[in-house]
This record gives sequence, C-alpha cells and structure tokens, in this order.
Amino acid sequence: MYLRFPDFLNPNALSFRIFDINLSLTWYSLSYIFGIICAWYLIYSLTKKQSLWHEKSPLNTKDVEDLMTYLILGIILGGRMGYVLFYNPSFYISSPISIFYLWEGGMSFHGGFIGVVLGALYYCIRNKISILPMGDIIAVSTPPGLFLGRLANFVNQELWGKPTTFFLGMEFTKFPANICPKNWESEICIRHPSQLYEAALEGLFLGIILIIFVYFFKLLKYPGRIMGTFFFGYGLARIFVEFFREADPQYITTINPNGYILLFSQNLGFSMGQVLSLPMLVIGLIFIILSFKKTNKKIS
Repeated sequence: MYLRFPDFLNPNALSFRIFDINLSLTWYSLSYIFGIICAWYLIYSLTKKQSLWHEKSPLNTKDVEDLMTYLILGIILGGRMGYVLFYNPSFYISSPISIFYLWEGGMSFHGGFIGVVLGALYYCIRNKISILPMGDIIAVSTPPGLFLGRLANFVNQELWGKPTTFFLGMEFTKFPANICPKNWESEICIRHPSQLYEAALEGLFLGIILIIFVYFFKLLKYPGRIMGTFFFGYGLARIFVEFFREADPQYITTINPNGYILLFSQNLGFSMGQVLSLPMLVIGLIFIILSFKKTNKKIS
C-alpha cells in the first residue's frame, strides 16, 4: 500500500500570458504571502489583547506594520543567505550572481530564523522595547508560515523523504524524487512525504500548542517561556523529521550515502538540519528555565 502524488497539484497556482511573456504565481510565493499575513494578524491580535500580558504588551497596534517590515526583510534576506552559506556555498562561490535568482528556489528556515532574530533585535534596541516579550509575540506568529511553506514544498515535490515501505509512503512523480537507489526492492520508488510530516509537527501541532499556552495558560505573562517553547518544539520536530528526510544531494557520497554533516559511522550521524536545530533545543530550554526563575523571584 502506498499513496501517489496527486496529478492535479501544480506548482503554479495561476498562470497567464501577456503578449509573448508567460507569467505565473506559484504556491511557494503564496505561502510566504499568506504566512506573513497570518503573522501580522496574530501579532496584531496579541498586541491588542492587554489581558494576556503581565503588565502590558510590548507593542502598540500602530507599531505592528513597522515591525513587520523588519521581519519580512529578515525572512527573505536571512532565508536566502542561510541557504547559500549552510547548504550550497561552493555553487554560489562559483556563481555569485545566482544568489539573486530567488525564483529558482533555495531558502533556509534557520537562515530566515537568524534574519528574523536580528531584525527583531534591531527593532527592539531602536525603539527601546523589551526583547523577551517581543520574542514571545514572534514565536506565536511563526508556525502558520511554517505550515504553509511545507505544504508548498510538498506541492513542488521538493525536500522529499527517504525511500520507505511505510504505509504512508508516497510515489512522487517528479525527477529525481521518482528515482530510488539501485538496491531498492521495488520498481516504484516510494518515499516518506517528509514535507507533510514537517507541516504537521512544525506548523500545525506546534502552533496549536503555543496558542493553547497563550490563551488558556496565559504564558505570555512569563517573558521568554513561549519563545523557549517554540525554540525547543521546532528543534525537536525538525531533528525527528530529519531521520525520514532525504539529505541534500551535495552532501551525499559513496562513503556517506545518508548525507550526514557529522558522520560517526556509515549509518550514524547528523544531517545539516539536525546540526542547525540542536542549538535551538539548548536555547529553548535555557529560556524556559530562566522564565521559571524569574517567576519564583516575583513570588518570593
């Protein structure tokens, strides 16, 4: 038993022709647009609801648009440079002009994450705003974009998983996802739909947890705890899914068929995604622990 990639799914949400030029709007670009809109809505809603905060929201509703400008720049610039530096530096060193070819794809979550952190830090310092509550706001607003982005990866048939006989395995129809190793026991290449795993864990599940923590447990009253939960939750989800995800081809060699960055043996190691996610686990735990210590001080 296995699933087959739906034939009706097309990377282009809309295609049209003007004179002799073919133009198209992709699901990937729409995922960024709607992800940013969702983030804006969540940030605005959290800023407006003062009862969720210990004292008051770190932002005024009129300042949300200004903050979003810095976050959007961080997402795009950080995501692109993260992909260039973390995943394919040799190619872009040989062809630096390709760095600007955003329409060809190539964005890194960890790079975008660093870009958002730097953009938010600059905004906080410039406007003399407390960093931890701002981090909590941004953390809650991030999962919808992750969810939509992974769905777009699925539609594009990119970032697919390793070959499998698992009943949720899927036959992808696009090259090279439809080609399995020579020792694969079946003529049909079945792979883990790891994009959907990530959408479910990083986007949907983590997003629901954060919303519950904010609206039911009022954890925005403890600065840093929501941000720490996001760091830890994303890092844990990404590390888990990487066990099922196919490594980037530039890391796969004869002696390293799994494309590990940290190689302990042929079948044991960590991928680039796992290496980049491990610090998020540690940082997340630190923020969570510190938020409890601050709470205890207030009580005493």
